[in-house]
Amino acid sequence: MRIPTWSSTNTNRTNAADLFVTRLVLTGLLFLVCAVVTAQDENASNPLAKVKNTDLRWNYLDVGSAGHINDLYVDGAFMPLDSLKLKYELHYWDTNISGSGESGLESVRLKGIFYPKEGVRGDVKYRIAVGMDWILDLGDVDEGIGTGADQVAPFIGIAMGLPSGDMLIPLLQHNQSYSGNDVSFTTFRAIWLRTLPQGRWLKADVKYSIDWENDKATPGSIELQYGKNLSRNLGLYVDGLAGFGGYKQFDWGVGVGVRFSY
Repeated sequence: MRIPTWSSTNTNRTNAADLFVTRLVLTGLLFLVCAVVTAQDENASNPLAKVKNTDLRWNYLDVGSAGHINDLYVDGAFMPLDSLKLKYELHYWDTNISGSGESGLESVRLKGIFYPKEGVRGDVKYRIAVGMDWILDLGDVDEGIGTGADQVAPFIGIAMGLPSGDMLIPLLQHNQSYSGNDVSFTTFRAIWLRTLPQGRWLKADVKYSIDWENDKATPGSIELQYGKNLSRNLGLYVDGLAGFGGYKQFDWGVGVGVRFSY
């Protein structure tokens, strides 16, 4: 069972970090409130979609005898250029995995996605993407929140629109810490996304990692998502999650999300 690594060093951030997070939240709210409504043909559950959205999400993760994690977060994206997408996430945890109930900000994650090429090959539409995640840890591992490590995570992926109308999106990403605890793992990810009638969709998202810092353990997870667009600008979805493999991060989980598209 993989849980955050305990450390005797308190990783509470300074007022400068708090100010950064406040500005990030205000910026996300500004995009949500002031955005001009436009139609979107792509589904934001495809991480390589060219969309503008803000999702409000809650995941409950059961980590067995270690306890549980309530992960509440904002997950959004906007397109400053047709070839560039910027994503942001802000996570807040409520958890008891330290032995007592604790809560606080866990991390902020910023992602840049560049689309160097897209087109059609045979009957398959494709879009190639490369990018980088920057993960800033905001938690306190003594309280069971966060990893105690700031990370960068380059990735490459391709979104393929199949003749059936389904989307298949394989991705490869490597996470590497540059401060704090040692973190180094490579993740292979495959996403299948199907559009259903009446604005509904199904998604399966499988992740399989090699953890280079923990004897090359191979934790994995699968997420199943069912969603429905209530209008062109508002959607709801539910998630079911399960962990598998050695040193897995959780046993099972459930989640709900509200999506604002603009």
